[in-house]
Amino acid sequence: MNSKLTLKLNKRAIEKAKKYARKNKQSLSGIVENYFNMISNKETTDEIEISPNILELSGIINLAGGINIKEAYGKHIEEKYSK
Repeated sequence: MNSKLTLKLNKRAIEKAKKYARKNKQSLSGIVENYFNMISNKETTDEIEISPNILELSGIINLAGGINIKEAYGKHIEEKYSK
């Protein structure tokens, strides 16, 4: 069951929050609800809830077997900055 909550925030914070919500195609109510759920879960467990957006992305990239990600990234950085 949904209930109404009134928050008093400064105007600039509200405008920034609205802009963020539009950019991320979310409602302010949804953002606040997710935040409250996250902090209440964090108090009871050490795990952070993974957002649905991140869950959608998991498993998209399939790496070939035997690739050491840290080593490959290290080589990339070395090549990038050695020039």
